[in-house]
Amino acid sequence: MSARRLAWALGLVVYVLLWLIALHGATSLIAPLVIPPVLALLVYAGVWMNRFLGITPRRQHFSEREDDSTR
Repeated sequence: MSARRLAWALGLVVYVLLWLIALHGATSLIAPLVIPPVLALLVYAGVWMNRFLGITPRRQHFSEREDDSTR
């Protein structure tokens, strides 16, 4: 298992454990635990709406940096 998958799995286990603690009495944890899924849902809805409306994403405009390695 790669380190990235292990980190995701460990994070998910900690998140579920915190939800279990919140549901068994630590109600002050509920609001902070709701925020990440709500933000993810809002981002997903925004991306879906852009695709549904046919809005193409803007290209990123980066200016070329001058080579400063000669200093």
